[in-house]
This record gives sequence, structure tokens and C-alpha cells, in this order.
Amino acid sequence: MERVLACGERLIIFPNGTRKEVLADGLTANVTFFNRDIKQVMADQSVIYYYADAQTPHTTYPDGIEHFPDGRKEITYPDQTVKNLYPDGTEEFHTYLSTFSTLTCIWKGKSQKEVHTADYKRREYPDGRQETRYTTGRQRCHGQQALGLNHLCFEKFSLMSIYFT
Repeated sequence: MERVLACGERLIIFPNGTRKEVLADGLTANVTFFNRDIKQVMADQSVIYYYADAQTPHTTYPDGIEHFPDGRKEITYPDQTVKNLYPDGTEEFHTYLSTFSTLTCIWKGKSQKEVHTADYKRREYPDGRQETRYTTGRQRCHGQQALGLNHLCFEKFSLMSIYFT
């Protein structure tokens, strides 16, 4: 059912109880879903989605940046590369190499870089060391760790999770 109000707003009520209000400018809309979630589309085309059960907002801007309640920002580029910016300064990139594989690069500040693929996880340190763990379980260290300290290479590394999509 659709009604046009005297002020120029349009009110649409769907059979499942969802309500959509479109303001007179035609650019701003509020949608209240049957599950109490709320979606607001602003005049600048940014979208604020409020999850009622979790009491959490999720904001998406027209330039592709999404803001999450935990402070994380996610940017999706036209080639579908995704960049996550975390409050602690960590940056994470997900690049789709093909339909079946993803390359993920994670920067821990300006000091460490991690590269994740379907075949391996590699951590690169500012002093040039590299630690690589393959899916077969094989470990490889370059630089200072290659002098017999390989057993220490992956104590911290194994606590990480790998991201595949």
C-alpha cells in the first residue's frame, strides 16, 4: 500500500510489515523492517543500517567506505580489492587472484608485513627476516632465523588465522 502525504512524503507499507518513508526531496528514505532493523538512505547516498537485535549501526558511504561499530573501516575498490583499516593501525588487503584464490596482505604498523595465499603464510620483518609456513606443514626461514633458530619461527605465527574467501 502506498500513500502520498500532504507534505510530499511517500509512505509505502509492505504486506510483511516493512515500512518505507521517502521524503519529499526523493533522495532521503527510511525503511523500518519487520524485524525492527532500520535502514536510512541519506541525501548524499550514504546508508546507515541499524541492526535492532544487536543494537549496532553499520554505515556505508558512497565512496565505498564502510564504518563498523568496532572502529574498523572497510574500503572496497572497483576491482573488488578490499582494504580493512583497524583502530590499532593494522591494515589488511584482500585481492582476488582468480575465482578460487585470494591474496591477503596485512601490515602491522610500519614494521611487519604478512602475506597469505592458499599455499602459504609469510611474515616479513623490517630487518629482512622472512618466515614462511606452507599448507603442507613445511616451514622456511630466511635471514637471522635461518641460523638454527627455526623452531622459534612460528610460535607466534601459528596463532594467526588465515583469511580465504
